[in-house]
Order: sequence, then structure tokens, then C-alpha cells
Amino acid sequence: MFEHLNEQPKDKILALMQAYKDDPRDTKIDLGVGVYRNAEGVTPIMRAVKAAERRWWDEESTKAYTGLAGDPAFSDAMINLVLGDSVARDQVSAVATPGGTGAVRQAFELIRMANPEARVFVSDPTWPNHLSILKYLGMETIMYRYFDNATGGVDFGGMMEDLGQVRKGDVVLLHGCCHNPTGANLNTVEFKSVIDLMNDKGAIPMIDIAYQGFGDGLDEDAAATRAVASGCPETLIAASCSKNFGIYRERTGLLMAVAQDKNLQAVAQGNLAYLNRQNFSFPPDHGARLVSIVLNDDALRADWQAELEEVRTGMLALRTQLADELKTLSGSDRFGFLAQHRGMFSRLGASPDKVEKLRADHGIYMVGDSRLNIAGLNRDTVPVLAKAVIDVGI
Repeated sequence: MFEHLNEQPKDKILALMQAYKDDPRDTKIDLGVGVYRNAEGVTPIMRAVKAAERRWWDEESTKAYTGLAGDPAFSDAMINLVLGDSVARDQVSAVATPGGTGAVRQAFELIRMANPEARVFVSDPTWPNHLSILKYLGMETIMYRYFDNATGGVDFGGMMEDLGQVRKGDVVLLHGCCHNPTGANLNTVEFKSVIDLMNDKGAIPMIDIAYQGFGDGLDEDAAATRAVASGCPETLIAASCSKNFGIYRERTGLLMAVAQDKNLQAVAQGNLAYLNRQNFSFPPDHGARLVSIVLNDDALRADWQAELEEVRTGMLALRTQLADELKTLSGSDRFGFLAQHRGMFSRLGASPDKVEKLRADHGIYMVGDSRLNIAGLNRDTVPVLAKAVIDVGI
């Protein structure tokens, strides 16, 4: 049967990573990879995570499965981290998943199971895997305007006009914070308008929150998600621990289903567990266990938050430095949006040929849509990037 398989398109980011590895230039800069790196170019294991791992090494007594939904302590800790006291615990159903991607996939599966006719409205642009999974599942996808290349901000008027097309039962996919790939985010007033629109139309919000703590702080980055969860009848939330805990390879995520009607919690929980059983049976536990240990130990949690704050403020400093360098070289404020964006990513708004020129002439690698990973920079490489951006005419 294998002869009937078609060649799959190459993943652009993975191809970019390979091209970077093959580039012999010592001065090359990788701004395409989607993971956090420190100034030395390393994705470190966080101190609190390492301490939790040592503790669990001594305490773990079995490798037997956890439940279909994962360890309840992990769900409780993550629900508290993401939602705080915005909704009651008995309004939330949750299952552990293999990473945030697993949570996104399970959410789409749940939507399709509950309402096969539901259309999913997705920001233009969005994380490419959103679109890939939706296409694979055969779900109708409608893009709504989001990023304004001219200003580097959100095209809120266009977004609201496009979301005016939603029908009852449709799903609106939103980024909880640190929009990937643009770095441009809705403000509080804009989020309130989106909530009102969804409620008026009878649409269901789905939030992908993958970078909590990377933008303005843990609680600040969760504010929009909490407002949606408390303000809409039903909400789906896909959360990732890959970035803010630095446990990328442990594949640790959580899918939450929030219902204002508490009578729906049990049936939602049962269906989430059912989907886990169909797709991978029992979720991985190691990363989830480390997160639980960190969040439930006051000293470890404090150390984790301190290190996460260092990561966050370090990226903000790089953003400010890059915006200032570009202001000096260009003689204008047209790159000021870089300092206003949040998270690991920003989108320069450059054409693919300019992005290719950056690679060919300067050894600077970024995704073809001009998404750059701020965490791929350090104080010494920021001026190099700024000069290259001006040299190629961006």
C-alpha cells in the first residue's frame, strides 16, 4: 500500500534549520528556530525544574500508567496557573496531553465530535500547525484579518469585520498572549469587544496559550484568557508547558474545557478522556510531574518565577535594543513596533525576497514570512541584525 502514499510537503522551519546547519559562515545567526535560547545560544534546564527532577528521581516508585486524564495534581496546578480564581474549579474539565500541540489537536477533535458543521475562524497569520491540523481533520477554516504589515500592529477593524461572519456554533481561535508569529496582541478593551461579539453571535472561543510568562508577566499574560473563560458560556483552552518551564522534549500540555453550566462538566470530562483514549491512551507523565512539583512547592515556585522573569525581561531588553538600533540607522520610528510586541516572536513585515537576501548576503536566517525569534539574539548580534535589515532595504 505504501506506493499509494504521496510525498508530504517539507516543513519550512525544519528545512530552514537544516540550511542553517549547513551554512559554513561563522557569523550566521539563527532567528528561525521556535525555542527559547539564552545569550549563549542554549535552551537551558530551569533551576527549579532540575531540582524537581532530582526530587522525583528519589521519590518515584512506579512507572505504571496514570489515569486517562493524567495526574489530577497537574491539572489542578495548571488550571490555577492559567485561570486563577476567574472560574470555579468545578466548571473546568481537563486532560493532560502530549504538549500544547496535543491539546490543540484534542480541542479540534472535540469540536468536530460535538458539532461537525462548526467552522473554525483563525487569525491571519497564525501558527502554521493550527492550519495543518485543521486541514488534516477536514474542518472548514476561515481566516480573519489580524496583522497589519504597515504598522506592525493588530488590524482590529479588519478583525472585527471578518469575525462578523461567525455563526452560532462556530469557533474562534485566539492566542492568549504573545501572538505567534507576529508578537502583536489585542489590548484589554479589544479583547472585551471580541468577547461581546462571540457572545452575541453564539460562537465558542478556543484559546491557545503557549507563552504565559513570556510577555508582561504570569498573571498579566493570563488576563485575556481569564476574561474569556469567565465571560463566555463555554471556552476551550490549550496550554503548553514547553516554553515557560523549558521542557520542550517532555511534551507537556493541558486541554481545558470551561462551562458556566456546571452540569456540563462531567460530560465534557468524559469526552476529553475518551479522546485521549482514542488518540494515545494515557498521556506522558514525567514533564507533568515536574510541573506539579514546582507549582506546589513554595520555594521551587518562587525560584521558577524568578528565572522566568529573567527570561521575560531579557527578551524585552533585546526588543528595546533592536528597536533603538533600527531607529538610529533608519532615522525613523518605523520599527518601534518591535519594542511593543511581546513574546519570542515578531514579524518584520518584510517580503520573502528581502528575507532571502538577509540569508544570502548576511547569513541571517528567519522564516520566509519574516518572523524572527527575538530569543535567537544577544547584545552583540542585535547591531548586526539591525545593520543587515537596513542594508537589504527593509
